[in-house]
Amino acid sequence: MLEILPIPKAPQHRGAWQALFQAYGDFYKRPMTAEIFDTVWAWLNDPAHEVEGVLAVLDGQPVGMAHFRRMPRPLYGAEVGFLDDLFVDPQCRGHKVGEQLIAHVAQVARTRGWATVRWLTADDNYRARALYDRVGRKSHFNLYELVP
Repeated sequence: MLEILPIPKAPQHRGAWQALFQAYGDFYKRPMTAEIFDTVWAWLNDPAHEVEGVLAVLDGQPVGMAHFRRMPRPLYGAEVGFLDDLFVDPQCRGHKVGEQLIAHVAQVARTRGWATVRWLTADDNYRARALYDRVGRKSHFNLYELVP
């Protein structure tokens, strides 16, 4: 049975979370460091920090993770949720782990009154996009970044 655990309730899974987060970074060709892992783990375990995380745990072993947060959306005068990171162990894909992680975030959104949950993914992330097309609606926005 798959269980979704908030990361602060799963300190014993730090190593497995880190392996999942490393694989996520590898997928996006983002170099990961011990400092990144320590910083994000501290955020996830700090009730005052807005970034939250959950693990999908199957038979005692984490097989997926999601990081999300509250985000103000001024144009709507509302708070929304933002799903920053979602990753499922490749061996567990196709078993609705990603859907259950997204469903958990959606439940958090309903509980907190967030108007929507938003996320983004790479154009060429076809497998994830197939899931996202089933559970959400693709917006018409393009993402830009500025390095100050």
